[in-house]
Amino acid sequence: MAVDRGRYTCLVEPGGERRRRRGVSASGTLVVAMKARELGRKGIVVGDRVRLVGDVSGRPDTLARIVRAEPRTSLLRRSADDTEDTDGIERPIVANADQLVIVTALADPPPRPRMIDRILVAAYDAEIDPLLCLTKADLAPPDELVAQYDPLGVPYVVVSKGGDLDPLRAELTGRISVLVGHSGVGKSTLVNALVPEAGRAVSHVNPVTGRGRHTSTSAVALELPEGGWIIDTPGVRSFGLAHVSPDTVVAAFPDLVEGTVDCPKGCTHRDDDCALDAWVAAGNADPARLTSLRRLLASREGEPDPD
Repeated sequence: MAVDRGRYTCLVEPGGERRRRRGVSASGTLVVAMKARELGRKGIVVGDRVRLVGDVSGRPDTLARIVRAEPRTSLLRRSADDTEDTDGIERPIVANADQLVIVTALADPPPRPRMIDRILVAAYDAEIDPLLCLTKADLAPPDELVAQYDPLGVPYVVVSKGGDLDPLRAELTGRISVLVGHSGVGKSTLVNALVPEAGRAVSHVNPVTGRGRHTSTSAVALELPEGGWIIDTPGVRSFGLAHVSPDTVVAAFPDLVEGTVDCPKGCTHRDDDCALDAWVAAGNADPARLTSLRRLLASREGEPDPD
């Protein structure tokens, strides 16, 4: 449920594997554990299912050991290859989520479509269902941003300050959802509204830079009262995608995949000799879909947003 300086907070649930795989929990025992030496450099992240030995009573000042991590159904990753870090190392964020909620404000701070695109690529790479959560609808209308992502068929919910959260709750109930967004978009405010006892710190947007301040410093899994889990993550200012190949992005567009058969070897699908232009011109796919694909590919390569 949480990782902090080499200590892992685990929930030992009653009811067995079937309940866990559905993302549904009953009351369980919170156990603090450390990673067994025999696991070596194998990383354990929030959302992992693990096997414990030792003292699993959960009593204060007790410590169990993680001796095995179960196979993952998904792994959300990012590469630290842009403005925050330059080492190019792939960093796992969350394991076993089945929905990625991209939280973005409609104003204060303004939307960053290129960031949304990059997180979408990460969702496609991890084979996690994406959901757009557009906040601060009381400050700006969502129409323009919604239209931009309509060709991608990405579902969305719109929320405003003090507004009805039932549409969002309906999307989250019974699922394991990871919330990702840059600082200041209202992610922690949402988490506190969905799970009142969460107590996540709330940031404010700098009026000069238009950016939020990092408040959540680590990922944490929180159980929803209606059933299911949300995993809150720290706000990000960049989302590296060096680990994602162009073919992985194209695979998320089944209506375009067949058109790549005639592409030259090593095609980036953004060059003049890309076969997708002829495929779309022949009426095999919507031109807006190709535009969206190339926008995502440009985002993957870290190009600045032309807008």
